[in-house]
Amino acid sequence: MAKSLKPELEAKRAALAARFGELSSAVVAYSGGVDSSLVAYLAHQTLGEKALAVTSASPSLKRSDLALAKELAAKWGMRHRVIVTDELSKADYRANPVNRCFHCKTSLYSALAALAQQEGYAHILNGTNVDDLGDHRPGLVAARDFAVRSPLVDAGLSKADVRALAAHLGLDNADKPQAACLSSRFPYGARIDVERLAQVERAEECLARLGFVQFRVRHHEDVARLEVAAEELPQALRLRETLQAEVQACGYRFVALDLGAFRSGALNEGLIKAANLG
Repeated sequence: MAKSLKPELEAKRAALAARFGELSSAVVAYSGGVDSSLVAYLAHQTLGEKALAVTSASPSLKRSDLALAKELAAKWGMRHRVIVTDELSKADYRANPVNRCFHCKTSLYSALAALAQQEGYAHILNGTNVDDLGDHRPGLVAARDFAVRSPLVDAGLSKADVRALAAHLGLDNADKPQAACLSSRFPYGARIDVERLAQVERAEECLARLGFVQFRVRHHEDVARLEVAAEELPQALRLRETLQAEVQACGYRFVALDLGAFRSGALNEGLIKAANLG
């Protein structure tokens, strides 16, 4: 039997349950990450057949994450649908401006809004948590444009809260490492296309095969800059020759190891600093 939750998290769990209790039906933007998984799982538990989890199989989603999303939906008995959104057909997205995520989420939410209207779902939900509000996330603007609800934010859940509650509920991916779309591996202004996304994905598959858990391959044209968790840096140094050979085989000329280690949203760091100074 799962341990009882700490009082503060129990209060947030009750607030979250109340938010779902207010809904009649919902479509959930579901990527297989722990945040959207918790929302999709609770929507299914509360609304049953009136909840639909939807995953976009865009090339910017890792195939391993797509497979996980399908696997978990089947295991949990959720209604699940896979679609393909059109962001890569948009020049504004491929140019990778600082608000790239706005164009991506606009594609996603417009598709979900059309689906909700056609099939009679009252709400669109996402997995945004309160920690996300402090980062550079233009996708939040798109969410507001489409009146997308964020139940985790409404109930005050942080990322740590989400993981603790997911573990309490026995969700398989409660400890899944942080993930983000493959387009986030490119510095703003660097063009994005299907081939370049696939190149990054192949390189990250190399790190996964070698046993790394939390990592990114940042694409700097001929250079692959590897970010691994601080505790995994010694492993990266031990395997440096293998890492170099395997990542170069993905089409990179140089392979660099970032001594600053993995940090989520690393390519936003300059933007956040500039925004704070403004």
